[in-house]
Amino acid sequence: MQHNDKVPAPREALKMGMNLGSEDSIMRVKGEYIIHLEDCATGKVLDHRELSNIVTLDGGILVAILLASGSGLTRTASQQGLTMLAVGTGATGPLLNPDAPDPRQRKLNNELWRKPFVNTVFRNSTGGAVAYPTNVVDLTAQFGPGEAEGPLNEMGLIRSITLGPTPGTPIAPAPVFPNYDPTVDMSNFDLLANFTQFSVVSKLPNSLLTITWRLTC
Repeated sequence: MQHNDKVPAPREALKMGMNLGSEDSIMRVKGEYIIHLEDCATGKVLDHRELSNIVTLDGGILVAILLASGSGLTRTASQQGLTMLAVGTGATGPLLNPDAPDPRQRKLNNELWRKPFVNTVFRNSTGGAVAYPTNVVDLTAQFGPGEAEGPLNEMGLIRSITLGPTPGTPIAPAPVFPNYDPTVDMSNFDLLANFTQFSVVSKLPNSLLTITWRLTC
């Protein structure tokens, strides 16, 4: 059954302010995503949604890491940008109307699968794809037959320490949501930068799930 969520959740922005005399320099990051599920054999659209998400508090840590990464001669795994899109089945709240995501979230509640991006596209102010970096980027991941099959209802963008379809080095249980400890050294853990929860998307066998996450800075 095709399902369309028309009313997006309230958008949240990541704000990073630096006092520069009488002026403040503020960076805002917004996230939007498109979920598209189709039957591999017939091409029939099984589900299509376009919604917004939140940037987590750890997303601010990732921005700071990237801003500082040029100070070293080599870039380690912990200094990389976003590398994976993860999906899971652990959204909290009612099945058809899960809780609003919280910026303190540091990992998926029940991660099922993760994939690297198959496509990264910069876009201009009119939404057109361009060959140069802009402040708008689309990150796309795909889950084919045999991957991420189940009642999906949560997902996130991750700076991973290791590559692979299963969680690599998620943050230890102690400081995880709802407790947020900003003193944890995230250098050795997967870092969840964007997170969302949504009503169930049923990923069936012989289906292709394409998720495009658009970040606007």
